[in-house]
Amino acid sequence: MHKRHFLQWAGAAALVGTSLAACTEAKPNFNAVDMTGADYAKDFALTDAEGKPRTLQDFKGKVVVLFFGYAQCPDVCPTTMTEMAQVKQQLGKDGDKLQVLFVTVDPERDTPEVMKAYMGAFDPSFVALIPTNEQLVAMAKDYKAYYKKVDGKTPTSYSMDHSAASYIYDTQGRLRLYARYGMGVAPMVADVKTLLAS
Repeated sequence: MHKRHFLQWAGAAALVGTSLAACTEAKPNFNAVDMTGADYAKDFALTDAEGKPRTLQDFKGKVVVLFFGYAQCPDVCPTTMTEMAQVKQQLGKDGDKLQVLFVTVDPERDTPEVMKAYMGAFDPSFVALIPTNEQLVAMAKDYKAYYKKVDGKTPTSYSMDHSAASYIYDTQGRLRLYARYGMGVAPMVADVKTLLAS
C-alpha cells in the first residue's frame, strides 16, 4: 500500500521536475561579462559621420558592439578596431550581422572627415558616431563610461583618457555583454555567435 503511494508521488515529482526544467532555458556561457537585464546604456541618439541621425533601433537584427574612443588614440582604439575587423572576418557569412559603432570622446578633433577615414582604415561598415560635447557628457553618464582630456605640450596635442571596454547588444537591441579591453578575437567571435544563435 505505502509502496504504491510512494511510487505515485515519485512519478508526479519527476513530471513536475521535467516540466520545470523545460521552462528554465539554459543560461548561455559568455566570455565577456554578462550584463543581461542591466538598467542603463539602453539607447542613444547621435549623428554619424555622414550627418545621419542614429539610434540603436537602426541596427535591429544585428549584434552591436559599441566602443568609446578617439582617432588619435595611440594604442587601445586601433587595437580594438583591428580586433573587431578580425571578428567580423572570422564570422564568415554572418559577418554582416555584426555592427561596430565607434563613439568619439574627442568631437573637437574627430570631424566627420576624420572619422570616415578612420573607420575606413578598419572596415567601411563600421559606423562612427559624433556627439556634441553636451551629448557626450550625458551619454558617458548613462553608459557609466569614463573620459578625460589630458593636456599636451600644445593646445591641440592633448590626449584623451577613456574607458576601454565594449558594450555588446543582442539582435533585439538589448544590452547583454561588457567586453573588457584585450579580451581577444576568438572569445569575442564565440560570444557574438552565441548571441546570434539565441
